[in-house]
Amino acid sequence: MKHLKKFSLLALAMLTAVALALPLSASADAIAGQTVVTLGKDLTGTQRDAILKEMGVDETQAKIIEVTNQEEYQYLGKYLKADVIGRHALSSAKIVLTESGKGISVKTNNISTITDSMYANAAITAGIKDADIYVTAPIRVSGTAGLTGIIKAFETATGKKIDENTKQVANEEIVRTQELAQELGDSNKAVQFINAVKQEVAQEKPQTPEEYRDIIINVSNDFNINLNEQTINQLIQFSQHFSSLNIDWDQLAQQFESLRGDIKNILNAEVTQGFFDTIFEWLGDLFSAIGDFFTSASSQK
Repeated sequence: MKHLKKFSLLALAMLTAVALALPLSASADAIAGQTVVTLGKDLTGTQRDAILKEMGVDETQAKIIEVTNQEEYQYLGKYLKADVIGRHALSSAKIVLTESGKGISVKTNNISTITDSMYANAAITAGIKDADIYVTAPIRVSGTAGLTGIIKAFETATGKKIDENTKQVANEEIVRTQELAQELGDSNKAVQFINAVKQEVAQEKPQTPEEYRDIIINVSNDFNINLNEQTINQLIQFSQHFSSLNIDWDQLAQQFESLRGDIKNILNAEVTQGFFDTIFEWLGDLFSAIGDFFTSASSQK
């Protein structure tokens, strides 16, 4: 009885300690409606004012921070040439946090090569969730640097630091998806392809470069596309980096399910097509079996 009483007191003490710790972590939780804007540091005063007006942002009600060209090089320098990144930080982003479980929505303006679904896919890889995202620039830009602002805004809004390696992989994903879109001439197909590769890597857990290559080749066959050797090698490297994050694919799948707008249809298109392919294959086997049955019955007469 004495031992039971001591155990009960110990359990109560542990529960009390946990309860005291909970408010500390909860205090850092994101607040729905909180808005953070990242502005390219090299915007002129006129451009800055125009972008804030475009975003519908009241400077007194939103936190505004800057993204520098140095930060763009930090996350894109490994994957893009200097003349592509440029010398000026112009891309700007706005994040508005939403209720838990609402998912991600993305809209863009003056972004030439990075699509809404590319941003959404890479943002999910980075661990961003439940947010309305808007990316813009004063002139037409590629948009590859936009993810840097999105991540920085999300960190500021939530008070939670995203792992540096995760940021690198998410930015690499943006670049590889955009390059693949150019090679295929189809941005939606590129996003679907990258998503399928990520899913296979998460499920198969390859260990060697050859196993990663097999996954990429198999997925490319599923999509009926031919990739050049350079693209395959770049995708192998990206897949290895993605695998090193030890991301829980089930959690990522939940984020894909909660996507909003057209990006959900784009990212789910490959899954839907796979479902119909399976149905058609089953029907084909069924009709073939029926045909064989009648052929066999006819030959026995």
